[in-house]
Amino acid sequence: MRPKLLIALLAVLTLSQNPAWAEEFGTRVAMREKSAATFYVPAHIQGFGDTELMVDTGSGYVTINENTLKVLKREGRARFVKQLQGVLANGSELVVPVYAIDGLNIGGHCLLQNVQAAVFPGDARQILGLSALRKAAPFIFSVDPPSLVLSHCQASVARLASPAAALAAVD
Repeated sequence: MRPKLLIALLAVLTLSQNPAWAEEFGTRVAMREKSAATFYVPAHIQGFGDTELMVDTGSGYVTINENTLKVLKREGRARFVKQLQGVLANGSELVVPVYAIDGLNIGGHCLLQNVQAAVFPGDARQILGLSALRKAAPFIFSVDPPSLVLSHCQASVARLASPAAALAAVD
C-alpha cells in the first residue's frame, strides 16, 4: 500500500473512531496571500458588512479601525469593554479602546459572537487576531494551500454577500 494512501486511510479510521476530532476541525476558510507573506480572509462584521482581515496569530486582538467602529456604534453592535495599552511590532506603545462586537463571520462559514476588538486610529488595516482565533480553537494555519481550518464555529446566519468580492479587494 502506498504511504499517502495508508496515511489517508489511518486518518479516516481515526476520525471515524473519534468523531469529536472531526468536528473540531470542521471549517476550512481559504486565505489569499498578499505581498510580504501576509494572508487575508474574507469576513463579515455584523452591523458593518463585508471586509477583509489580515490573519495575524501574533496579535492578541482582532483589530478594527475607527471608521468601522463608527458604523458599529451607529448600528448598536459594539460595546466598550476597556482601554488597552499595547506594544506595536515596531516597539512603540499605544493606548487603544477595546470593544465587544456582536458577531464576526470568518469566510462565510464560521460565526463567532461577542468578539473583543481593539480599535486603531483612522482607516488602519483590520486584523484577525487571537481574540477571535481562540474562540475557533484549535485551529490550523496552513500556507500550502493557504487556508485556516477552524473549530467550534457556530452555524452561520449571516453569510458573506460575496466572498470572491472580499478576496478580490486584496489584490
